[in-house]
Amino acid sequence: MSAERNTRQRRTIRDVVERAGRPLTTDEIFVSAQTSIPSLGKATVYRSIRALLDEGWLAAVDVPGRSALYERAGKEHHHHFQCSHCKRVYELDGCASEIRGELPAGFVSTGHDVTIYGACAGCSRLTR
Repeated sequence: MSAERNTRQRRTIRDVVERAGRPLTTDEIFVSAQTSIPSLGKATVYRSIRALLDEGWLAAVDVPGRSALYERAGKEHHHHFQCSHCKRVYELDGCASEIRGELPAGFVSTGHDVTIYGACAGCSRLTR
């Protein structure tokens, strides 16, 4: 595979991730990228995602009970919201955590991860 073709594929995947504005699954990236490059194969998407992770442009988002999702790396600290209906994951600006409490004596916190669950705007309109 030529470097030009690989560059086009990675550029397309970058565009897909940027346009989405939320973490995406590999399948979501694949389907969206195929609208620009119909011949794009799933193995190429996996390789491109791995390369973008290695480059530091892409970051994996871990949501309990799900395979990895991907978003652009380098964002400010933020959390995520997963719709219980459509299963899409959305970014929340900043730290939405209202968790308060003291750590047990001698414990040292090095960070936290919060995922909020509920219905997204589209799904909540359908359930009203």
